[in-house]
Amino acid sequence: MGFTDAIEPVLRVLPEIPKPTRRPSLTERFVWTGIALVLYLAMAHTPIYGIPWQTSGFEQLVLLRVITASRRGTLMELGIGPLVTSGLIWQLLVGSKIVNIDITTRRGRALFTGAQKLFSIIFTIVQALAFIVGGAYGPLSPSIAILVFLQLTTATLIVLLLDEMLQKGWGIGSGVSLFIAAGVSQDIFWRMFSPIELRGGLPLGIIPAIVVAITNGVTTGSWDKLYSIVLRVGYPDILGLISTFAFFIVLMYLENMRIDIPIGVSKYGGIRSSIPLKFLYVSNIPIILVSALYANVHIFSQLIWLRINKEDWIYNNILKYLFNYNQTNGQLIPLKGTLVYYLNPPRSYLSILEDPVHFTVYSLLFIGLCVLFSIIWIQTSGMDPWSQARQLAESGIYVPGFRKSPRVIASILSRYVPTLSILSGLLVALIAIASDIVGVFGGGIGILLLVGILAQYHALIVRERALEMYPLLRKLTGVR
Repeated sequence: MGFTDAIEPVLRVLPEIPKPTRRPSLTERFVWTGIALVLYLAMAHTPIYGIPWQTSGFEQLVLLRVITASRRGTLMELGIGPLVTSGLIWQLLVGSKIVNIDITTRRGRALFTGAQKLFSIIFTIVQALAFIVGGAYGPLSPSIAILVFLQLTTATLIVLLLDEMLQKGWGIGSGVSLFIAAGVSQDIFWRMFSPIELRGGLPLGIIPAIVVAITNGVTTGSWDKLYSIVLRVGYPDILGLISTFAFFIVLMYLENMRIDIPIGVSKYGGIRSSIPLKFLYVSNIPIILVSALYANVHIFSQLIWLRINKEDWIYNNILKYLFNYNQTNGQLIPLKGTLVYYLNPPRSYLSILEDPVHFTVYSLLFIGLCVLFSIIWIQTSGMDPWSQARQLAESGIYVPGFRKSPRVIASILSRYVPTLSILSGLLVALIAIASDIVGVFGGGIGILLLVGILAQYHALIVRERALEMYPLLRKLTGVR
C-alpha cells in the first residue's frame, strides 16, 4: 500500500467546501471574494484572547508577515503560513516524482488537493504548539494555553476553508494570493496615509506629512520639515514614495513582457497562433520559496533560543554561531556574525554604509537561492522544456515548418526556458534587494508579490468577462 493509499481514508473525513451546483455569475463571485477578504481582515485585527496585545518574545519580522499574511498577536498569527508551506512541499514532492500522484486524473487531483489540506492542518497544529511551548506569549497556564491553541487552529482552519471556497469556483483566484495582496496593500496604504503623529509634529503617512510640511513652510517660511521627509530612515519618506511608484511601473512592464513562439493547432485545422513565454518565467515563485525558507529559519531559531539552556556545550560551540539574540524591549535582535543576522535584509542605504559585509553576504545568499529555486521549480513543476513539449504535443500543437514531434517543440523551448528561468530568478532577487534599500512601501518582496498577484487577477477577470460575454468560448475551452 502506497503512502497516498494509506492517507486516502483520512482525506474523506476532512472538512470540505462543495462545488457550486451551477456556475456563479462574475458579480456573485466578486461578492463571495469580498466576504472572504472581510473575514480575513476581521480576524487579522482581532487580538488573541488570553494573552497581552503586545507580548514579548519575537521581533516584528516583516519577511514572515509578508509571505504568511500574518498579524502579530491576532487570530492571524499563523496566517496562511501552513497553507503556503504545505502547498510548496507537495508541489515539489509530486513534481519530482518522490510521491507518485497522477494529477491528470480526477482521483489524482483529489488526492493531491486532499494531501495538501491534511498537511496544512498538521502544520497548523505543529506551529500553534511551537508558538505556545516555545514561549512566544510568555508563561501561560494550562487552561489559557489550550484556549490560545484552539483560537490559532480554528482561525487558520477558517482561512483554509476560505481559500478552498474561492478555488472551488465560488470566488475569484485563491485565498492565498488574495490575503497576501490584502496584507501588502494595507501596509502600503498605512505608510502613505497614516495620520499618527511622530516626534517633530509630522504624521507617519508620507502624504499627510508632505501636506503638513508644505503648509508649515508657507506659514513660517522655513522648509526644514519638508527637507527632513525627503530621506526619513525608519519611516516613510519621499524617496520611498517615488520608488514605490517607479518599481510598480517597472514590475508591471516586466510582468507583461513576452516572447512569442509561433505554433499551429492541428485540432482546429492548423490555425496559427503563438505560445507566449513570460520574460519573468517563474514569476514570484523564487521569492516565495526563499521567503518561506527564511521565515521558518527565523521563527524556529527564536523558539529554540528562548528555550535552550545557554550553558549547554552544543549551544556555545555550534548553535550560537547559527542564531544568537539580544532581547531588547521584548524584541529579539539577531547578533552580528550569526547566520540569522545575515538572513535579515538591509532596510536602508545607511545600513550598507554601516555594515557592507552584511549587505554583501545577504545579497549573495538571496540571489543565489532565488536562482537555485528557479531552476529547481521548473524541473519539479512541469515547466521544463520536455514537460511543456509533451503537453503541447498531446494537445495537437506543433511548430509550423517542422515535424509534429515533442522533440522539435522541446528543442525550441530549450533555447529560451533555461535562460528565462535563471534570468527571472536573478532579476526578481535584485529588484527585491534594491526595493528594500530605497524603502519601497510594502517592502521589496511585498511589492513583487503584489504586482504578480494583481497581474494574475487582471488576467482572471478578463477571462471570466470573456466567458460571460461569449458563451461559445465556454464550449471551446470546456468550461461549464
